[in-house]
Formats: sequence, structure tokens, C-alpha cells
Amino acid sequence: MYLSPLSKAVYLCCASFILTTTTVHAEAAFSSESPWMLGDWNGQRTALQNQGYDFSFGYTGEMATLIDAQRSSNHKTEYADQFVFGAHLDLAKIAGWQDTEAQITVTQRNGQSLSQSAAALNGHLSSVQEVWGRGQTWRLTDLWIKKKFLEQKLDVKVGRFGEGEDFNSFDCDFQNLTLCGSQVGNWVGDQWYNWPVSQWAARVKYNLNPEFYAQVGAYEYNPENLERGKGFNLSTDGSKGAMLPAEVVWAPKLGEQKLPGEYRAGYYYSTAEAEVISNPDQTDHHHGGWIVAKQQLTAHHGDTSRGLTGFVNATVHDSKTNNVSDMQNIGLVYKGAMDSRPQDEIAFGIARINMNDDVSADRHQEIDAEIYYGLHATNWLTIRPNVQYVRHVGAYKDGENVWVGGIKFNTSF
Repeated sequence: MYLSPLSKAVYLCCASFILTTTTVHAEAAFSSESPWMLGDWNGQRTALQNQGYDFSFGYTGEMATLIDAQRSSNHKTEYADQFVFGAHLDLAKIAGWQDTEAQITVTQRNGQSLSQSAAALNGHLSSVQEVWGRGQTWRLTDLWIKKKFLEQKLDVKVGRFGEGEDFNSFDCDFQNLTLCGSQVGNWVGDQWYNWPVSQWAARVKYNLNPEFYAQVGAYEYNPENLERGKGFNLSTDGSKGAMLPAEVVWAPKLGEQKLPGEYRAGYYYSTAEAEVISNPDQTDHHHGGWIVAKQQLTAHHGDTSRGLTGFVNATVHDSKTNNVSDMQNIGLVYKGAMDSRPQDEIAFGIARINMNDDVSADRHQEIDAEIYYGLHATNWLTIRPNVQYVRHVGAYKDGENVWVGGIKFNTSF
């Protein structure tokens, strides 16, 4: 019986799930050295990867509790989480399609956000639990295929995915949203959709050399993709236009120790109409730009896998249509400060969100800060206890000042 590559992938995904419950040896599962909690499925997982099928199952949980507030005594606690089911397909191995790969990702979010439920955080511009949002529901987050041309210099990706996967991209280790992921999507979120929302899209990247590339993209703007009951919506019936980002990226290795860095500069323009803040009867278009810089600054006693890394993010948005005019964050991450814990890290970041003057005379800026310790418990489990501080919640001049305690953990099954 002939099976197409996609049908074979679905079949193998089901078979892989059965393997986790029938053939996992106790000594392989829960091994601290394994990248997966459930182990290597008696060697079957590695065998599938060698054939081009890389299946993943991840979990992120985030707890947040109100420690102290200027005017509130209600110490509320909330928990939010996310499950991620993925399959990455190397189509060169599976079907003989040279330099071609595909990705399928399904996500499911649950829980509540302290930023939404605590009176002290009423109107919070950011979120103390970044994993919450865009509807606590099932979603098709990725369904794309990517192929390289011209000796791998030209990279074309089409299908369903979000802008932040390729443009204005940044790590998401912090629990506060102002320090996690693509920041444009946080402040132009009515039209720029980050993970876990997907839309029909195309991205073209050209590698000028191993350290430098430029890319452009086109992403369907369809408000129906945000609806809770349309997490698997493939229709374009509700399309209102397109988001068009462009970006240049430089990824050098600097100095004698070849310390890695990544520098991004980009611009976006939306063809969809948006209300003018000062006159809702008029419309204009969202547009703006960003700069992202991340650079390892030191190596720990000559070990470049450890050391101090600094980062800076800045976004700017048009004053006619966007509530937030600009945002900046800055921070430091030190990995492997202790020889006994070489993969642990400690990090601190602070962010400023500046409101558009046309929104309200009473609103100026909100400050969000976080410090966390990343405990590398095993290769499949990282735990990050954290303390967050929010000054002038909602950017109100007399807004609350709040301390929040949190725990974020990531698990790979």
C-alpha cells in the first residue's frame, strides 16, 4: 500500500505516541542527560529523526502571585500554561526534495492571567505571564514548507505562521511579556499576530554571506484568526489586508574568542486601515520599526558556552493609529556563573512602554522589570523562579506600583 509523505508522517506520529506508552525503558525515561522526559523510546525516536521525522511535545507553565502593591492588599495567585505538539519534516530524507523542510505545530493554552484578574494590575499594558493570551484554546500555529535555492543562499517559506517567528525575533526566557519574544506584536497586536496565532504568509530571505541576510515578508491580516472557535481557520474570507515587514540581520562572532551576537533592524507597514486616534472618523495605516541587539560579552574562564550576554530591544510606532508610541528594553544574562551549575543562568531585564500622547493626558509610561534564576534541573526541564516589578500600571501617572513573584518552567517530553 502506497503512503504519501504526509500520510506516512501522520502514521508515524501515531506510532510514536504508542511507543511512548509501550516501549520506553525506565532507565531511559526521566534520565537527566536525555533531552526528552520520556527518553529515546528504546532508540526509536533517534531512528525517526534519522529518517527525517522529528516529533516534539512541550509544556510551559507559569505561576504568578501578587506579593505587594501600593494600594491593594489582595494577594491573588494565577496559573497559565501551554502545550505544544510539533512535527518537523526533513523532506530531503523523506521524499528526496533537496533543501526542503516542513513544520506542523498545534498549541493549546489554558489558565488565567494575574494581569487580567488582580485589581492592582488593572489596565496592565504588559503581562506578568507571557504564556497567557490570544484565547485559551487549541490552535494550528504552524503549517509551512520551506525550500532553499541558489546554493542555499535564497530561502523561501510559505504557509501558515506568525510574523515573530522570523521578524523582530527574540528569546522568550523571561516571564514578563515586555522581555519575551517579538515586541512589535505586543504593541501592534491588533494587526501583527505573534505565536500562537498563524495566518497565511510568505517570507523570502537572501543570505549575502554566512553572517548577514536580508528578508521580506507578507502576512495576511484576518481578524477572524483571533476568534476562539477559529484556531484552525484556513479561510481568507475575513481578510482585511496584509502586514509587510522587512529586516536585515547581522550575526557575527566577535573578538578573539568569537563571541556570538545577533543584530536586527526592520520596518513594517500594514495595508489594512486603522482608526486615527485623534479622529476615529478617519483611517490611516500602521507602520513602524525596530532594532534588536544581543551580544555575548564575556566567556567564563575561556568557555564560550558560559558567560555574560547583553541585549537591547527598541520599537517605534506611528502616532496616528497606535496607542503605544515606542518601547525599549535592556538586560543582562549570565550563564554558568557557578562551576557546579554550568548550565544555570541568572538574568535581569527592564522595559519601558511609552503611550501615545493622543491617547490620554493622564497616561505616560509603564515600567516593567524582572530578575530570574534559571535552574537547569535536567536537559528536559528548566525552572525559572522570578520576581517582577511594575511601576505605574497602565502607564497612569498615579498608577499602582506592584511586586509579583513567579515561577516559569519548560518541559520537553
